[in-house]
Amino acid sequence: MRVIVTGGGTGGHIYPALAIADKIMEREPDSEVLYIGNYGCIEEEIVPKAGYDLRLVAASSIDRRSLKRLFNSGKEILQGISQSKRIMKEFRPDVVIGTGGFVCVPVVIAGHSFGARCYLHEQNAYAGAANKLLESRVKRIFLGFGDAAKYFKDESKTMYVGNPVRKAFYDADRAIARRRLGIPEDDFVIFLFGGSQGSEILNEVGIEILKTVNSHKGMSFIFGTGKRHCGFVKEEAAAKGIQTGSNVMIKDYIDNMPDHLAASDLVISRSGALSVAETTVCGKASIMVPFAEAAGNHQYYNAKAVADNGGCYLIEESDLDKEDVIRKILKLYNDRELLSRMSRAALECAPVNTCDTIYAEIKKNER
Repeated sequence: MRVIVTGGGTGGHIYPALAIADKIMEREPDSEVLYIGNYGCIEEEIVPKAGYDLRLVAASSIDRRSLKRLFNSGKEILQGISQSKRIMKEFRPDVVIGTGGFVCVPVVIAGHSFGARCYLHEQNAYAGAANKLLESRVKRIFLGFGDAAKYFKDESKTMYVGNPVRKAFYDADRAIARRRLGIPEDDFVIFLFGGSQGSEILNEVGIEILKTVNSHKGMSFIFGTGKRHCGFVKEEAAAKGIQTGSNVMIKDYIDNMPDHLAASDLVISRSGALSVAETTVCGKASIMVPFAEAAGNHQYYNAKAVADNGGCYLIEESDLDKEDVIRKILKLYNDRELLSRMSRAALECAPVNTCDTIYAEIKKNER
C-alpha cells in the first residue's frame, strides 16, 4: 500500500498520524509511507526522527481580519494544493490520511483530485475547521470522541475509534523508564508538562511544586516547561531562592514521552486529546487543567470523560489555585490506595485497538 499521512502544527496532530503510519508498516512492511507537513512547523523536527520521509507544502488558516490577509491566506492554500498535486503525481498514493491542522486542506484536496481513498481522524470532542471543510472529500471520518459526530453534515461517514496512540506507550515499563531517566525506583514522581508549546499557567504551578518537592524526601519532579518558557522558569525559581536538587529535572522539551509517562505516579497537564489518550494508556492518575480558549471548550470535555470515571482531578483555569494543587499532590503522596484507584480508573478510559480498527477500515475499502 502506498500511503500519504498528513497533519501538522502541534504534536496533537502529528503523533496520531505517526501512530497510524506505524500500524500500517507493522501490518504491511512492504508499504511505502510519505508524510506531508507544513513549512516552519514542528513536524520538520519530529517526522524524520520517526523514520518517515517528509515533504513540505504551503498551508494556512483562512484569515478574515482584512481583505489583504484573506487574499494572502487563499493564495497560500492554492499554492499548497498545487504543490500537493505534484507530490500526488510523483508518489501515486492509494490512500491519504489527514489528522488535523490546516496542512490537511491542500493535501486531502489534492489526494481526492488524484483519486486516492481519503480519510480523516478528528481527535477532539469538538471538530476542527479543517476536518469539517474536508468532509465531502473523504470516505470516512474516524473520531477520537463520539460526540464529535454532530459537527459533520453526514454523520454516517463518521466512526468512533478513539485516539491513535503509538505502540511505545502501550509497551512502556515503569522500572525500565525510571532506570533510563535516573529516577529512584521508590520515589513518588510528579510529571508536569504543558504540551509542545508549554503553558504559562501550568509553569506557575510548577514553580510552586519545586518548593514542595525540595522539602520532601522520596519525591521527584519532572518539569516540562516548553522551549519558550524554560529560561524564565529557571530565573523565577532562582529569584525565589529555590535550590533544585538531583530529584528535579527541568526540561524545555519532552522528547521521550512514553518513558516520562511510564516513570510517573502523577501527571499534571492540559487536556488535549492526545495528552489524555497517552496518559490513560499509561494508566496514570492526573490533574488536568483544560485550556480555557480551546475551540468549543473541547479540552474540558476531553478531561471530563476521565474525571467522571474517577481517573483525574479536573480543574478549570478559573478555579486553579496553586495551594489546592499542592494539597492534592500531598493527598495522593500519602494515600497510595487512592492513587492506585485513580490509576486504574484512568486506564479504563484508554483507547483500545484504535490503530487496528483504522487499518481494518482502510483495507475494507481497498479496490
